[in-house]
Amino acid sequence: MRRNDRARFSTAFPALFAGASLLLAALAAPVASAGSCPETERTVRFGFYAYFEPVSHSAQPDPAAPGFDDHRGYEADLLTAMEAMEGVNLSFLRRGVAAWEDIWLLPAGPDYDLAGGGITVLDTRTRDAAGKRAVVFTAGHIRFRQSLLVRAEDAKRLSRYEDLDSAVRVGVIAGTTGEARLLELTGLADAQGVLAAGVRIDTPRGTAVADGSAGYRIAAAGASPALDGRLRLHPPTPAMPQVIYMEDEAALIGALLAGEIDALARGDIGNRHAARAHRGALAIGAVDERAETGGFAVAADAAALAACLDEAIAWLTDHGRIGYRDWLDDPGVFLRRARTWKGGER
Repeated sequence: MRRNDRARFSTAFPALFAGASLLLAALAAPVASAGSCPETERTVRFGFYAYFEPVSHSAQPDPAAPGFDDHRGYEADLLTAMEAMEGVNLSFLRRGVAAWEDIWLLPAGPDYDLAGGGITVLDTRTRDAAGKRAVVFTAGHIRFRQSLLVRAEDAKRLSRYEDLDSAVRVGVIAGTTGEARLLELTGLADAQGVLAAGVRIDTPRGTAVADGSAGYRIAAAGASPALDGRLRLHPPTPAMPQVIYMEDEAALIGALLAGEIDALARGDIGNRHAARAHRGALAIGAVDERAETGGFAVAADAAALAACLDEAIAWLTDHGRIGYRDWLDDPGVFLRRARTWKGGER
């Protein structure tokens, strides 16, 4: 995720958003009637990823801290604006979630109705371990691309994914699209996530060697059991990078600043935020050409809630014309948009 050239994005965003509409429609819940929002106030139990600043993060990063459930960022302001829309009748009970793994499946369980945190909309993420559709995604509300965050002096040297060789150590978080796209773009895995033959995988149980089969697969929605807890990938050829795994973004940024890794692969919004926060020390290197769309996850059988959220998202984003960069310039943009909503005219 990122913050790039504002003018270029403002002209490209509507076209990109429209281009994703068919995919989003396929992943969305069956559309309920136009009056799909509840007649009376409903409290929606919302789990948000706590460490994806500035899209979704906790006011205090320690899960034991009183401010851990205090939701901040782009998604927080979007949901607060929904609460202000007359007739939508939704309020959100927000709870921070420290673990990224399978966060999108939380609404399929008993404790959450909605999950968010900059989650890329993927069909593979709608299914549980048995392959059954367990959740669906709302309409997309944010667009971003994958990228590399690097030390400022390496920005030119690592400006393309093709520049990543076996001397380069790239940090990732397991189970993210940042990991999956890095592996695909560098040839460490194919488009289905199957690792190239000869890739060595360090795990707490020892080192395994991929044989080119689906038994060694890493995708954004999960990985082969043999690769659980993976710590490091060693490339089979000098033309591919090393991949190092860490628990969260703060650890990765610290390792990058300390010279323990050479790049951090994740969405450009988060990487650009980090580059600004460490101005002069960190910069953006390679940027993926492919755009991704982020949305909220709801239970597969929650068609009415999904439809209500879709109506609210469509209004607040003006059907994709208002997005992250508008919010970055003016964090009150969604709340002002909410005040122009005429309750019941959906």
